[in-house]
Amino acid sequence: VQLVESGGDLVQPGGSLRLSCAASGFTFSNYAMSWYRQGPGKERELVARITSAGGITNYADSVKGRFIISRDNAKNTVYLQMNSLRPEDTAVYYCNAYIAFRVFGKVNEYDYWGQGTQVTVSS
Repeated sequence: VQLVESGGDLVQPGGSLRLSCAASGFTFSNYAMSWYRQGPGKERELVARITSAGGITNYADSVKGRFIISRDNAKNTVYLQMNSLRPEDTAVYYCNAYIAFRVFGKVNEYDYWGQGTQVTVSS
């Protein structure tokens, strides 16, 4: 199983970036996909989540209206379009894949993480 993030960079406040996460080794289209971030001295937090078919998205209040999560199940890739970036968006951004299902009454969960990509917002 691999999740490989890319697209992190140094950008000025007000700028935009698009992060990508390429998945392999599992059935991507069955998994909910999320982006998390961890800023300096902060705990990891959920940024955005998208359901397996892409029909439902959720965002942290701090990024609503600025970030857009999307996925292409044909390319096994999830994206995070980040607009109007602020210095407080500076963090390592991580891709996450998650699935939970019940077999004979037992819940099975699988949870995979990428290695992260650095986003720095600074003038």
